[in-house]
Amino acid sequence: MNFSLIQIHQKHREVLENLMQFYIYDFSGFLGFDVEQDGKYSPYPLEDYFKEGNHQFAYMIKREEKHVGFVLVHLIKDLGVQRYSIAEFFVLKKYRREGMGKAVAMEVFNRHQGPWEVHQVESNPGAQIFWKKVIDEYTKGQFEERIENGKTIQTFIT
Repeated sequence: MNFSLIQIHQKHREVLENLMQFYIYDFSGFLGFDVEQDGKYSPYPLEDYFKEGNHQFAYMIKREEKHVGFVLVHLIKDLGVQRYSIAEFFVLKKYRREGMGKAVAMEVFNRHQGPWEVHQVESNPGAQIFWKKVIDEYTKGQFEERIENGKTIQTFIT
């Protein structure tokens, strides 16, 4: 799969903010978001992704120098336990169903070694199918899955 996964810095923030509008639009069908008075969705809180040492990582997905999506990753630390989590994952519709999402997810897992937790909202069965299939293949079936607070959650170690 031909793609680049590039860590986003402050100079690329506007591109991420623009792509985030498409992501929120896609997600509005699952969570019922509406646009604001200016015709845009409320801005996604991205500030922490651009602070050094904040343990949040933003990646741009590019193909042939075109922006085709993004991935936001958190390193969650609570009660002395840390784990990575996909905060947001987006590929433009034009580039879906080509295997790019799976390849990008596996690259992100490879870049961040350790415990992982990936969750999907109950109202998004497509995401549940995608993540279960990708994680099953990546871990060769060595993951756990549970449903908690309206979310399907997979846990595994890379």
